[in-house]
Parts: sequence; structure tokens; C-alpha cells
Amino acid sequence: MAKAAESSGDPGTTPPRPLMRDLKAVGKKFMHVLYPRKSNTLLRDWDLWGPLILCVTLALMLQRSSIDSEKDGGPQFAEVFVIVWFGAVTITLNSKLLGGNISFFQSLCVLGYCILPLTVAMLVCRLVLLAEPGPINFMVRFFVVIVMFAWSIVASTAFLADSQPPNRKALAIYPVFLFYFVISWMILTFTPQ
Repeated sequence: MAKAAESSGDPGTTPPRPLMRDLKAVGKKFMHVLYPRKSNTLLRDWDLWGPLILCVTLALMLQRSSIDSEKDGGPQFAEVFVIVWFGAVTITLNSKLLGGNISFFQSLCVLGYCILPLTVAMLVCRLVLLAEPGPINFMVRFFVVIVMFAWSIVASTAFLADSQPPNRKALAIYPVFLFYFVISWMILTFTPQ
């Protein structure tokens, strides 16, 4: 036991637990999305834990609460999950085909983490939907979704724009706009049953 402590460097110190290390890394990436600035940290230290957590959370919040979910016409968990991941993969492939210098998993990481503002919008919309429905309710939800949609676009382009050739940036950003627009539309049109 003493030899193990000596070989690790400092006696009496324990190495950081992998779970806490990963949670801290995910938290730091969330902060990069909340305060978007040009940084390579999100690209350099990519992971898919945060995007997975956000995708599952968003899919659970978008799931209808009615017992007979076959008749409500809303998205189910698997549909939301597939839309988010298929959209992210499509945008990543588009970026690579346009000559981007970002890896496949780096792009998935950025696109997934930048769903954070839309997940917050969904949470706010769920809370607003607890109040009496009406035009004011819709306007509040509309405003929140528009602001968070713009935030997602700004955050993702802050990380992805430099990875594209200058003459193809618009071609790379347009699918990102559509991706977040579809998610925003699902959030705005959500009504619990």
C-alpha cells in the first residue's frame, strides 16, 4: 500500500475519480456554450456525454404525457432522439464534404452541447404551459424560443465557423440554422395532453 502511494507521486493524495473528472469537463463545456467565445477547448477535449444528456432530457420533456400516446400526434422519445442525432450527423457530414478541418466527433460534440439553450427553452416553456393558455402565454413561449434559438446559432457558429473555408462558411452555417430551427419548432409547438 505504501509503495502504491509512493509511486503515484504525492503520498496521501488520491487520484481524481473518473466520474467527477468527466462531470467537471461536461460542466466546463456547458459554461462555454452559455458564454460563447472563440475557444478551442470545446473542440480539443470533445466528448459525447453532454450531448447525450441534453438529447435525452429534451426528448423526455417533449414526450407527451397522455396515456394513449398513439393519438396525440406529437413526437415520441425515439423520434426526437433520432431527429437530433440524425441532424447532427448530417451537418457534420456536410461540414466534412465542404472541406472543413474539424473531426467528425468534434462537430457532433459542438452541435450537441449547443442544444443547451434550447433545452433551457423547453424547460421554461413547460413551466409557462402550467399557467392559463392564451395569447400572452404563447408570446412568452415564442420570445423564449426565439432568444434561445439565436443563442444556439451564435454558440455553435462561434466554434464551427473557423473550421470551414472562408468561401463556404454560409453553406456550412445554413444546415446548422435549419437543425436548430426544427428543434425550436418542436419546442414551440409542444402542448401537453
